[in-house]
Amino acid sequence: MLAVASASPAAVSRATPTGCRSDLRTGVLPAWARGGFSDPRPRIPHVVGRGGKIVAILFGYPLVSPPAKRRSNKILWVSRSAWRGQTDLRIRAQRMESDRPVGRPAARTLTGGPGPSIVDLPAPGCWRLTLRWGGRSDRLDLRYRPNR
Repeated sequence: MLAVASASPAAVSRATPTGCRSDLRTGVLPAWARGGFSDPRPRIPHVVGRGGKIVAILFGYPLVSPPAKRRSNKILWVSRSAWRGQTDLRIRAQRMESDRPVGRPAARTLTGGPGPSIVDLPAPGCWRLTLRWGGRSDRLDLRYRPNR
């Protein structure tokens, strides 16, 4: 069971960063995201959505912009819960500097919903992604390094 500590609204607002942050994890994937892996406790770079509804498994780590010639920015998107019917995964990405949006947003659509993808974004930096699929939504930040 998870213990949850309560805090005053002022303490929460001070403790919650508003800027772009990529919560990259390199440990074991959440149990709900391990389907299809032969290792029962796979360790791979991943970012869990802030709402815990989706995970981006980064097979193309580190992500780079512009894209590398010899490897791709491959991301496997795994939804925590199943959906019914046809859906697409709609991505709206905004590059951020601290808590300030920079440049134009980018949009991507992955036909068929969460699954394997190549997500190339137009510039290095921290990108805030808003994800929508099958009546669900979540947000996460991904960092794209300069391709050198």
